[in-house]
Amino acid sequence: MVVKYIDGTVMKGFTQNFSPNRDWFYLTPVEKSSGGTIQVFVKRLKAIFIVRDFIGNPKHDERKKYVEGENPPGVKLEVTFTDGEVMVGSASLGYDPKRQGNFIIPADPDSNNIRVIL
Repeated sequence: MVVKYIDGTVMKGFTQNFSPNRDWFYLTPVEKSSGGTIQVFVKRLKAIFIVRDFIGNPKHDERKKYVEGENPPGVKLEVTFTDGEVMVGSASLGYDPKRQGNFIIPADPDSNNIRVIL
Protein backbone atom coordinates (compact mmCIF):
# COMPACT_ATOMS: atom_id res chain seq x y z
CA MET A 1 0.00 0.00 0.00
CA VAL A 2 0.94 3.61 -0.45
CA VAL A 3 -0.23 6.08 2.18
CA LYS A 4 -0.39 9.73 1.23
CA TYR A 5 -0.61 12.23 4.03
CA ILE A 6 -2.49 15.53 3.78
CA ASP A 7 0.86 17.34 4.12
CA GLY A 8 2.19 15.58 0.97
CA THR A 9 4.32 12.94 2.70
CA VAL A 10 4.21 9.56 0.93
CA MET A 11 5.07 6.20 2.50
CA LYS A 12 5.11 2.80 0.84
CA GLY A 13 4.81 -0.40 2.78
CA PHE A 14 2.82 -3.33 4.04
CA THR A 15 0.28 -3.81 6.81
CA GLN A 16 -1.34 -6.74 8.52
CA ASN A 17 -3.78 -4.96 10.78
CA PHE A 18 -5.61 -2.45 8.57
CA SER A 19 -9.35 -2.06 9.07
CA PRO A 20 -11.29 0.74 7.31
CA ASN A 21 -13.21 1.51 10.51
CA ARG A 22 -10.21 1.94 12.80
CA ASP A 23 -8.46 5.23 13.46
CA TRP A 24 -4.95 3.83 13.00
CA PHE A 25 -2.91 0.90 11.72
CA TYR A 26 0.72 -0.17 11.59
CA LEU A 27 2.73 0.16 8.39
CA THR A 28 6.01 -1.63 7.76
CA PRO A 29 7.81 0.68 5.32
CA VAL A 30 9.35 -0.95 2.24
CA GLU A 31 12.79 0.37 3.18
CA LYS A 32 12.45 -1.25 6.63
CA SER A 33 10.78 -4.51 5.61
CA SER A 34 13.06 -6.50 7.93
CA GLY A 35 11.39 -4.87 10.91
CA GLY A 36 10.25 -1.62 12.40
CA THR A 37 6.70 -0.46 11.99
CA ILE A 38 5.16 2.98 12.24
CA GLN A 39 1.74 3.84 13.53
CA VAL A 40 -0.37 5.59 10.88
CA PHE A 41 -3.30 7.73 11.99
CA VAL A 42 -5.99 7.74 9.31
CA LYS A 43 -7.20 11.29 10.08
CA ARG A 44 -3.80 12.59 8.90
CA LEU A 45 -4.10 10.90 5.49
CA LYS A 46 -5.28 12.11 2.12
CA ALA A 47 -5.94 8.49 1.09
CA ILE A 48 -4.62 4.95 1.17
CA PHE A 49 -3.76 3.43 -2.20
CA ILE A 50 -3.71 -0.34 -2.62
CA VAL A 51 -1.30 -0.70 -5.53
CA ARG A 52 -0.16 -3.36 -7.99
CA ASP A 53 3.45 -2.37 -7.39
CA PHE A 54 5.41 0.41 -5.74
CA ILE A 55 6.92 1.77 -8.96
CA GLY A 56 3.86 2.09 -11.20
CA ASN A 57 4.15 3.49 -14.71
CA PRO A 58 4.90 7.22 -14.68
CA LYS A 59 4.17 7.36 -18.44
CA HIS A 60 0.62 6.04 -17.99
CA ASP A 61 -2.01 8.76 -18.32
CA GLU A 62 -4.79 7.49 -16.09
CA ARG A 63 -8.23 7.55 -17.64
CA LYS A 64 -10.58 9.89 -15.78
CA LYS A 65 -13.85 8.65 -17.26
CA TYR A 66 -15.73 5.47 -18.07
CA VAL A 67 -15.88 4.19 -21.61
CA GLU A 68 -19.38 4.08 -23.07
CA GLY A 69 -21.02 0.82 -22.11
CA GLU A 70 -18.94 0.27 -18.95
CA ASN A 71 -21.23 -0.35 -16.00
CA PRO A 72 -19.19 -0.89 -12.87
CA PRO A 73 -20.90 -2.22 -9.78
CA GLY A 74 -21.93 0.39 -7.24
CA VAL A 75 -21.99 4.15 -7.66
CA LYS A 76 -19.91 6.00 -10.26
CA LEU A 77 -18.23 9.03 -8.77
CA GLU A 78 -15.56 11.65 -9.20
CA VAL A 79 -13.48 12.66 -6.19
CA THR A 80 -11.48 15.88 -6.09
CA PHE A 81 -8.92 15.88 -3.31
CA THR A 82 -8.00 19.10 -1.50
CA ASP A 83 -4.67 19.14 -3.39
CA GLY A 84 -6.53 19.20 -6.73
CA GLU A 85 -5.99 15.56 -7.73
CA VAL A 86 -9.06 14.09 -9.41
CA MET A 87 -10.01 10.44 -9.31
CA VAL A 88 -12.87 8.74 -11.13
CA GLY A 89 -14.14 5.37 -10.04
CA SER A 90 -16.90 3.41 -8.44
CA ALA A 91 -17.82 2.76 -4.84
CA SER A 92 -20.27 0.47 -3.11
CA LEU A 93 -23.88 1.51 -2.82
CA GLY A 94 -23.16 2.28 0.84
CA TYR A 95 -20.69 5.06 -0.07
CA ASP A 96 -20.92 7.98 2.33
CA PRO A 97 -18.42 10.85 1.88
CA LYS A 98 -18.83 11.75 5.57
CA ARG A 99 -17.72 8.29 6.68
CA GLN A 100 -14.13 7.09 6.93
CA GLY A 101 -13.21 3.89 5.10
CA ASN A 102 -14.87 4.19 1.70
CA PHE A 103 -13.33 1.94 -0.95
CA ILE A 104 -13.15 3.24 -4.51
CA ILE A 105 -12.17 1.20 -7.56
CA PRO A 106 -10.56 3.37 -10.26
CA ALA A 107 -12.33 3.66 -13.64
CA ASP A 108 -9.07 2.93 -15.47
CA PRO A 109 -8.47 -0.85 -15.48
CA ASP A 110 -4.78 -0.17 -16.23
CA SER A 111 -4.34 2.04 -13.17
CA ASN A 112 -1.61 1.04 -10.74
CA ASN A 113 -4.23 1.56 -8.03
CA ILE A 114 -6.35 -1.50 -7.35
CA ARG A 115 -8.42 0.31 -4.71
CA VAL A 116 -8.28 3.63 -2.95
CA ILE A 117 -9.52 4.07 0.58
CA LEU A 118 -10.81 7.47 1.61
